[in-house]
Amino acid sequence: MTGMRNRYAKSQALLARVERVIPLGSQTFSKSRVVFPSDAAPLFLTHGKGAHVWDVDGNEYVDFINGLLPVILGYDDPDVIEAVSRQLRKGVTFSLPTPLEAELAELLREIIPCAEMARFGKNGSDATTGAIRIARAATGRERIAVCGYHGWQDWYIGATTRNKGVPRAVRELTHTFPYNDLDALARLLEGHPREFAAVMMEAMNVEEPRPGYLQGVRDLAHEHGALFILDEIITGFRFHLGGAQTLFGVTPDLATFGKSMGNGFPISAVVGQARYMREMEEIFFSSTFGGEALSLAASLATIRKMQSQPVHATLNRLGERIIVTTRAHLERHGLAHCIAIAGKPSWSLMQFKDATHATAAEIKSLYLQEIIARGILTAGSHNVCYAHTGQDLQQLDAAQDEAMRIVREALDRGEVAKRLAGPPIQPIFRVR
Repeated sequence: MTGMRNRYAKSQALLARVERVIPLGSQTFSKSRVVFPSDAAPLFLTHGKGAHVWDVDGNEYVDFINGLLPVILGYDDPDVIEAVSRQLRKGVTFSLPTPLEAELAELLREIIPCAEMARFGKNGSDATTGAIRIARAATGRERIAVCGYHGWQDWYIGATTRNKGVPRAVRELTHTFPYNDLDALARLLEGHPREFAAVMMEAMNVEEPRPGYLQGVRDLAHEHGALFILDEIITGFRFHLGGAQTLFGVTPDLATFGKSMGNGFPISAVVGQARYMREMEEIFFSSTFGGEALSLAASLATIRKMQSQPVHATLNRLGERIIVTTRAHLERHGLAHCIAIAGKPSWSLMQFKDATHATAAEIKSLYLQEIIARGILTAGSHNVCYAHTGQDLQQLDAAQDEAMRIVREALDRGEVAKRLAGPPIQPIFRVR
């Protein structure tokens, strides 16, 4: 393991320095040391180009994290950089709104079924929280039903195991329900008659919605006087240009978008029917950088490129190839009992289960340790971008093959934990 530690020596040294001034050494849990195998992964990056990134030790990787999904076209995309550079010379944050805000809102209205109006934020939690505040204002109710991950704000995170610091009264207003189970949602809504302001959910994560399921959720929400909100922070602009609502044919009252809409620039949006969006004129959803012009310009350039080039066809083609080859490796190495792959081609996720003499966390840690050492940056998913090439997928293919061979050998010998450079990864909390 000495060679592996040497490979990441500068990352480890920088972590020791950074953790003296930054809690956890990162601004984002899912980009921090806790989601990577200890002493066996890079912790800081310096730059990116296309689908490749470089760490502080000078190691190059094919990136399948892509900023946790925002980088959909690739790093340093020329069209986005040109649009941002032009705007940079004009200004970044102004004393009044710019026409870019209307231009982007009109573009969203053209391509997203429910988007009669739009307001912008900087991250997904801004948008989801704004949508919830609209729902509570519109209905005069307080309870929220949720399915999936919806950000770090009190109203949602209080319903998870990461609820430290969230008042009990707030935690008790958010209720979770399982995916693809209409009966469970019906029981939840019936248990608190006329008290729910909204049903918010991710349209899909690892599991496909059953036929009629999303429409059934919408109908149940409306039957109980609640708004139906789709959290499209991930699915929007990644599953389809018009979001999962277009792909699956269901129109919500409100929806939230982010991540892929700016190719890495910080922007999110609450969109929806005008009769609900007008509540934004009364509720307080306001921030100094909400109309920051560089991100608006980046979003316009990103979406227009999606309209003019075969971005989604490419993502689906590359992603389908990844799913097929991954499953072939799992079968060949006899790992299908403890490792699986699920999701859509543009965002597929590895799923790990306990095996004889090894926990799911240990198996995942060893797999990531070995695939990262072979130049593939991943935390267990394949976040495909437009810049990925056939050669990149060949490198992933070869790295997966060798990583899975090592996992199979370690399982056979009962040495999975022994082969780890450090302790196994522990989940931040379970959502999907």
